[in-house]
Amino acid sequence: MKRHGIALITLLFVSGLTSVRASARQNNMTNSGSWSGIIMNSGCTLDEAFAEAAKCTEKVPGTKLVLYDDTTRQFFDLDTQAEAAGRLGDAVTVHGVLRDNAIQVSAIEPLTSIGLRVAEKAPSFSAVDQFGNEQNLETLKGPHGTILLFFRSADW
Repeated sequence: MKRHGIALITLLFVSGLTSVRASARQNNMTNSGSWSGIIMNSGCTLDEAFAEAAKCTEKVPGTKLVLYDDTTRQFFDLDTQAEAAGRLGDAVTVHGVLRDNAIQVSAIEPLTSIGLRVAEKAPSFSAVDQFGNEQNLETLKGPHGTILLFFRSADW
């Protein structure tokens, strides 16, 4: 188990989130769906947002509120600023319709969780690890169980 695990699990988690979000944003320019991220001000750059710079979650006159998706490193304009008001710096899920790069907001709700809850059993999976060996929950299981470690984002 020591030589397996973290890279494989992280890859599965990140690629799973990316494919779920990508399915909501097919190649056409208008899609109904949900997007999760952090409400930030539009004066923030992608690099500042990715680094979680404090200035990104401060009220700045003349800026709008946007949704930053740290999985895809994208900003989305929010057409209804009133729905996002008071949520600066909050992790949220935005529901609505995506047109070009703006979400026509139908609802915003707090992001309650991502992934598995503590002690929740992971779904079955199988993937090739960094050494070319096929791994699954059973092959990763140690004498006292398995701990799955996920980290929030990676810049690969």
